[in-house]
Amino acid sequence: MNLSNGIEIANQVSIADSFFKRLRGLMFTESLPTGHGLLIKPCRSIHTFFMNYSIDVLYLNEELEVVGMDETVRPAAVGKYQSRAHSVLELPAGTIRETETKVGHYLSIN
Repeated sequence: MNLSNGIEIANQVSIADSFFKRLRGLMFTESLPTGHGLLIKPCRSIHTFFMNYSIDVLYLNEELEVVGMDETVRPAAVGKYQSRAHSVLELPAGTIRETETKVGHYLSIN
């Protein structure tokens, strides 16, 4: 949930918080359905190697404030390194635009 604008970003978020879960991320998956997301922590940068679809990425600090964003990151790309980030939330491409999420917004992840 985006606490700053009241719009739901994802209703089903998986958490990758172990070495192997973070390493695998969304690699080799077929899709990331609407309403789903993957929270990777700790994490400051992502890649989309071994993926066949684009994603949106929100970079979050420890208070779940959005400190950076990458929209429509294509397969085989590297996202920006965000020194202020503590975690990232990977979402289906188009989610950032559809939910009007901006840097400085605060999220709640259940």
